[in-house]
Amino acid sequence: MRWTVHGKRLVYSSQWMELFLSDIEIPNGVRYEHHLIRLAPSVAVAVLGNSNQVLMLWRHRFTTDTWNWEIPGGSVEADEQPAQAAAREVEEETGWRPHVLSELAYIQSMAGIAEAEQHIFLAEGARYIGPSVDSHESDRIAWIPLADVPELIARRQIVGGATVVALLQLRLSRDRTLEATARSGCR
Repeated sequence: MRWTVHGKRLVYSSQWMELFLSDIEIPNGVRYEHHLIRLAPSVAVAVLGNSNQVLMLWRHRFTTDTWNWEIPGGSVEADEQPAQAAAREVEEETGWRPHVLSELAYIQSMAGIAEAEQHIFLAEGARYIGPSVDSHESDRIAWIPLADVPELIARRQIVGGATVVALLQLRLSRDRTLEATARSGCR
């Protein structure tokens, strides 16, 4: 059942987002205005270090007035590819230069109301290059054991959508690799 968009009008625009009212028609013929938020494309990076630890930032988010662990990330600038933005964000926010990046996931976290594409990357390893240039981004930066992630999610100390998806996808891919290795060793 496909919805039909008859048009949209811009209500607000900034460098980070646009808000539209869309004239839509649902399959039963009912027509009404629906909000549409368009966010700039963004990236998030799970930097995996020695001993299966993930580089994370302890951040206060004013929107929810909460403190949480998050992986580095941010907006893709107009002249960048997502992988370039990912590497830049890790360096700016943490002071670590990620090694080779690979795409871990692509998500639209609010597809019912927003165009908010997020490219999630994995960096296996990083080199410390100096203090974070964006010291306002977090209260502290730490390497968190990947094994602690489920408990941190359960305690709501990791709640950001991209961070949750990245870390659970990383755990899942690691578990699959271990299972495949175990199966091949049994033959």
